[in-house]
Amino acid sequence: MCDDELIPPRADLTEQEWLRTGPQAPTGGPPPRTTGRVPGSLGRRALLGTAMAGAALAALPAGAGTAAAAPRSGGPADSFPFPEHPNSHGEFAVLITGDAGTGDDAQYAVAAAARDVCRTEGVGLAVGLGDNLYENGPESDHDAEFQDKFERPNAGIDVPWLMVLGNHDCSGLIPGSGGDPSRGDREVLYATRSRRWYMPARYYSVPLPAAHPLVEFFVLDTIPWSSYVVQLDPYYHWDGPYMRQQRAWLDGALRASRARWKVVLSHHPYLNNGKHGSAGAYDGFTVGNYTSGVHLKDLYEQVVCGRTDLILSGHDHTLQVLEPTARTGGTGQVVCGASAKTGDGRAHFDHPAAWQDFAAHGFLVLKASATRLTVDVYTVDVPTRRATLAHRTHSTRPVAPAARTAATA
Repeated sequence: MCDDELIPPRADLTEQEWLRTGPQAPTGGPPPRTTGRVPGSLGRRALLGTAMAGAALAALPAGAGTAAAAPRSGGPADSFPFPEHPNSHGEFAVLITGDAGTGDDAQYAVAAAARDVCRTEGVGLAVGLGDNLYENGPESDHDAEFQDKFERPNAGIDVPWLMVLGNHDCSGLIPGSGGDPSRGDREVLYATRSRRWYMPARYYSVPLPAAHPLVEFFVLDTIPWSSYVVQLDPYYHWDGPYMRQQRAWLDGALRASRARWKVVLSHHPYLNNGKHGSAGAYDGFTVGNYTSGVHLKDLYEQVVCGRTDLILSGHDHTLQVLEPTARTGGTGQVVCGASAKTGDGRAHFDHPAAWQDFAAHGFLVLKASATRLTVDVYTVDVPTRRATLAHRTHSTRPVAPAARTAATA
C-alpha cells in the first residue's frame, strides 16, 4: 500500500461491496490523500468511468490485445522513431520511470532531472511503468490529462515511451481499484495521436534494434491478475480468455526472442520490500484470486523467472534493486515507482537487495550493450531538480540464451 492508496477491508470484494463498507486507508494509517485533478471518494470522474469504458473498447480494432514491435506504425507521421543503432557509448540507453502521472511539482522535477541525464547518456527510448494518469485514468483518448500529466512534464524527452498499464489507469468506481480494465483501452487509443506515447496494445513486445535485436522488452498488463477487487467482466477474469491469451503470448514470445537481453516491464512487481509486498501476498492478503496477486505470482515463477534478465516494475513508490536469487532463477527484480510519489522511508520485507531507498524520488537508466546490461539508479532532489547517481549494477551474462531463429508469423 502507498500513503494515498485505498485498501479494501477484505480480499476479492466487488467494488459495490467495498463501497458499502466505505473506502478506507490501511488500518492505523492516515486518511486517503489525493494528488492532482482527482475526485473525492466517489466523484463524477469515477462515476463516469464505467459508462464510458464501453465506448473506448468499441473503438479499438479487433485483436487489440497484443502487438509486435513496429517503427511507430499507427501513430502520427511525425512520431519519435525507435533507435536503430547504439548511441556514441555503444549502448541502447533507456529511461525508466514509474507511477509518474500526477501532474504535480514532483513529477515535473523528476522529469527535468531525467531530461538532463538523458542528454548526457544518449537515451533513445523511455518507459512508463504504469499509473500513468492518476487517480482514475483517462475519460477518453482526448482527455486533457494526457497533456497535463504526460506530454507537458516530459517535454524535451523526445523519444518513444513504452507505456505500461497500472491499476490507477484502470480504475472503476474506486480510485486505484483496477476494477475496470477496459479503461486502459483509452490509453491504447491515445498512442495513435501522440508522438511520444507508444502503446500499440495492452501487452506487447519491442526488440531493439528490430532487425537484429540486442535487447527485447516484454510489456505486460498485470491488472486483472492483481486488482483490489473482483473482475466482473468474464473476459478479464483471472482465468478468463484475456489472461490466458496474454500468458500464452508471453511464453511464446520469450521462447522465440532472438535478443541477447530480455526485460519484462510490468506495473506490479514479483518481489518487493516496500509496503505493497510481493506477488501472492500484496498488501498482506494471501487468499482469493485477485487482491493477493497469487496468479501473477504463478506467471512470474512459471513463465518469467529464469527466462528473462530483469523484471522492471512500479506500483510501490520506492527504488529497489533486488539481488537475483535461486528463487528467481537468476532474474533480477527492480522496482522504480518513485517518479512522482515516495514511500514511507523504511523496508517492510527482507528480500536480498543490492541497493534500495524508500524515501527518495527518482528514476533509472537501463543501458544494454553487447557485453553488459547496466542499471543506473538516480535519486532526485525535488527543490533543485537535480539528479544524483546513487547506484549502478550490471550483468555480463544473460540469464537465458537467445533463440536461434526468428519467430514465425
